[in-house]
Amino acid sequence: MKNLLLFKGWTLLYCILLCFISSQSFATSHSEFSRQQQHTITGTVTHNNMPMTGVTITVKGKNTIAISGEDGKFSIAANGNDTLIFEYLGFKTQTIPVNSKTNLTVSLEEDVNDLKEVTVNAGYYTVKESERIGSISKITAKDIEKQPVTNVLAAMQGRMAGVSITQTTGIPGGGFDIQIRGQNSLRTGGNNPLYLIDGVPFSSDATGSSRTSPFLPSASNPLTNINPNEIESIEVLKDADATAIYGSRGANGVVLVTTKKGRAGQTKFTGSVSRGFGKVTRFMDLMDTRQYLAMRREAYTNDGYADYPEEAYDINGTWDQERYTNWQKKLTGGTADIINYQAGVAGGSEQTRFSLSGNYNKETTVFPGDFNYQKYNMLASVNHESKNKKFRMGFSAGYTAQDNDQPTNDFTRESRQLAPNAPALYDALGNLNWENNTWNNPLRYLEGGSLMQTGSMVASSQLSYTLLEGLELKTGLGFTDLRHTESAAAPNTQFSPGFGYGSDVSIFTVNNLSRRSWLIEPQLNWKRSIGQVKLDVLAGGTFQQQNSAQLLQFGEGFASNALITNLGSAAKVTVLSSDAVLYKYEAFFGRINLNWLGRYIVNATGRRDGSSRFGPGKQFANFGAVGAAWLFSEEPLIKNNMGLLSFGKLRASYGTTGNDQIGDYQFMDTYRSSGSNYQGTIGLQPSRLFNADFGWETNKKLEAAIEAGFFNDRITLSAAWYRNRSSSQLVGIPLPGTTGFTSIQANLDAEVENRGVELSLHTANFQKGNFSWSTNFNISFAKNELLSFPGLASSTYKNQFVIGQPLNIRKVYHFTGLDAQTGIYQFEDYNGDGKITSPDDKQYSVDMNPKYFGGLQNTIRYGAVTLDFLFQFVKQLNYNSNYLLGMPGDFQNQPAAAAQHWQSPGDIGPYQQFSTGVNAEAYNAYVRYNDSDAGISDASYIRLKNVSLSFDVPQRWTKKVQLRLSVQGQNLVTITHYKGADPEFRTSGFLPPLKVFTTSLQLTF
Repeated sequence: MKNLLLFKGWTLLYCILLCFISSQSFATSHSEFSRQQQHTITGTVTHNNMPMTGVTITVKGKNTIAISGEDGKFSIAANGNDTLIFEYLGFKTQTIPVNSKTNLTVSLEEDVNDLKEVTVNAGYYTVKESERIGSISKITAKDIEKQPVTNVLAAMQGRMAGVSITQTTGIPGGGFDIQIRGQNSLRTGGNNPLYLIDGVPFSSDATGSSRTSPFLPSASNPLTNINPNEIESIEVLKDADATAIYGSRGANGVVLVTTKKGRAGQTKFTGSVSRGFGKVTRFMDLMDTRQYLAMRREAYTNDGYADYPEEAYDINGTWDQERYTNWQKKLTGGTADIINYQAGVAGGSEQTRFSLSGNYNKETTVFPGDFNYQKYNMLASVNHESKNKKFRMGFSAGYTAQDNDQPTNDFTRESRQLAPNAPALYDALGNLNWENNTWNNPLRYLEGGSLMQTGSMVASSQLSYTLLEGLELKTGLGFTDLRHTESAAAPNTQFSPGFGYGSDVSIFTVNNLSRRSWLIEPQLNWKRSIGQVKLDVLAGGTFQQQNSAQLLQFGEGFASNALITNLGSAAKVTVLSSDAVLYKYEAFFGRINLNWLGRYIVNATGRRDGSSRFGPGKQFANFGAVGAAWLFSEEPLIKNNMGLLSFGKLRASYGTTGNDQIGDYQFMDTYRSSGSNYQGTIGLQPSRLFNADFGWETNKKLEAAIEAGFFNDRITLSAAWYRNRSSSQLVGIPLPGTTGFTSIQANLDAEVENRGVELSLHTANFQKGNFSWSTNFNISFAKNELLSFPGLASSTYKNQFVIGQPLNIRKVYHFTGLDAQTGIYQFEDYNGDGKITSPDDKQYSVDMNPKYFGGLQNTIRYGAVTLDFLFQFVKQLNYNSNYLLGMPGDFQNQPAAAAQHWQSPGDIGPYQQFSTGVNAEAYNAYVRYNDSDAGISDASYIRLKNVSLSFDVPQRWTKKVQLRLSVQGQNLVTITHYKGADPEFRTSGFLPPLKVFTTSLQLTF
């Protein structure tokens, strides 16, 4: 019985154990089946608790791909034992096992060190930053969107090594000067870079006329036609390896502008509004009324006057002796209102992506009067890819309309020269006050105006088809259309009514320009791996044509000023110029890139260019370059034993580029209308001589550089040395006047050299959790030199250039000090003839090029708050207030420092004795002083160029809407010892760049 019970007990235990094992086996097999079964995995991708759109999610080892969409959400099919990979440019890649989970929340961390994996646009091809041979500087939309600017060149200042940018006017819509590694051509108009917008060349030729443009001293820059908010990135190509593939158009560097395109994912709408204001950064320190009148009285006493003359209204009692007006604040101290609206929609699938955006910008001026600049932008793009990924198509088109209404006069010069006790601007009735015809009221220019209207369209298309594995056929198409009208009205009401002028003296000038071009670029690209070697071969051609027409007309004498803008109502109409120009350009280019073992890279490019700007037999020229790079950090001995060093590359390049920026028809015999009527016929007269040998300028470029990364690329450093030599200079060679021409356009055997060193440093100072801090620094040392100029001493250029000196020099008198006995300025007698004369003694050379320039940028992030600030610095000389203003004692204001002047023998000044100008010795000394090195002084500065503070509102507050608030400032603080207004500005009497503050709100849903 006992044994039976024991048997039954063991049997029961066995059954229980068997059931447990069976259930576990079933559970395991069910779990394995479940893990192998495909599920839909959903989730959200965030950064600092903010959703991320556009993150690529792939299943490891499979072709399954998804993109995070609105609110950072994603959905992807995967098995329970799969691994998901989350990737986004600039962020660390996350690898997460599914482990049968069906919902994931993934937080990505920004990778400020992953710089070498960034893809750089090199024009006809793209390349990884780590494998780049050419010298290419890049900024992205992240850098641009932090700055309240209407021209993207302002956003580039201080951010790119080797790229010197100067804003030439503070008038909205105005111009910029850009030099990439110095001045190569003797001609000031021959140093413009090539601008490409989505691969389409955009002409850098001036659109305005000096008779009508409000943008003196230089014309508007081409990139004014582009909305900065629509730019994805800007690359600047500098050395031979990067620019030679553009041949004749790459001599002065290449600026590649890439506009924003749609991304795969749910359709998103983005809108932003920005409001702000602008003010003049600095004013000159000028005399007040007491100092000014004391100067004037002393000047008349020195000149021997017993009584003040009738025309000395400021001091003879005609004008109020107690009145004081700060004319700088009165005429240029206003507030410019800034408004910017931006809206866009973008989205699409993996195959088809689209974007559409629009922008409206309005900016008033700091001048009196109701003037403003308005700009309207539209940009649309569509990109499509076939399912088998063999066919790709991209199309983008942008249109910009500009409407710029400005006074015909920049008030800056008058604001500095007017006597501080000059009369009121308006009389008791609110009319312009002419004070009994004793002064020219500066607001007389408000009676007229300068109106500029521009319509610009840029369209581009790229088509590609993969014929065989690694073999791709591509075609680039482009079209540009520019319509520009400028007009300037000068009615008789700009003069005092006391003169009795009527509308018969009113003047209207109008400039109409149209420019249209098309471009076709077929290409064939072959990529192949052969063992340890990767080959990338590109061959293609360029066919471009541009038609330009310009008509400049002048009308005078109108029955009424109400008709002044109608040339048909003018009593006399004069055609100042009427031109129609055709420019044709074609080229064939090729590139071979060889990458062996991922560390030895050679790149060879070549191009044969043809331009209609040169004569028969000279229209074609060959250009090319070879570059090499050694990624020594990939050497096994170094790679397997890396300590501090995480990346290292040596690179070098040499090649030639050309330049055809000489204008059209310069080699031909040309004629122009004589403008003279002879027996009812307007004749022709020769304007240019034929030169069959008129050919290309050539620029030979050499560069060597090292790039290194340390501490897992937390510190990256780039150092480059370059030398560019430009020869066969296209200039006007002087001819004897007896030939009927003073010069002939020809290639001069002169050579110009630019050499320098560029340093760039990036550091990830701190990165942990929600806090990160990174720094970017760049500095450029540049030297320009005229190496040779045959016959310079006997040419008309002898007083402009000096062999061994930079092109951008000023030949001036050398100031030796003040004669303490006479109170007269003294100068060096260069030729020792006992007289100070020009040009014999005007031989002292002053280099006006910056010695070095650069920028320091810091980006600090804490959670949803980002602070970014940029310091720009320049070491340079510039014209000072001694040059900008008239003779101390004359009828115009002076720097307050002029109060320290000579009054009696023994005084050391530093300013000479006051005079109204009748003292010939003092006047001649002032003229020389104004044109001496005393008028040029240190204008080095450090400028807080930009500050941006932004806050991403937590989405738990805003639900499905992403909201960003930001405050931005431009040109905020300038640290300088410069004796003048703004040290950046290089031309006297024009409005300098403004200090700008804006606040903005951006939402995305």
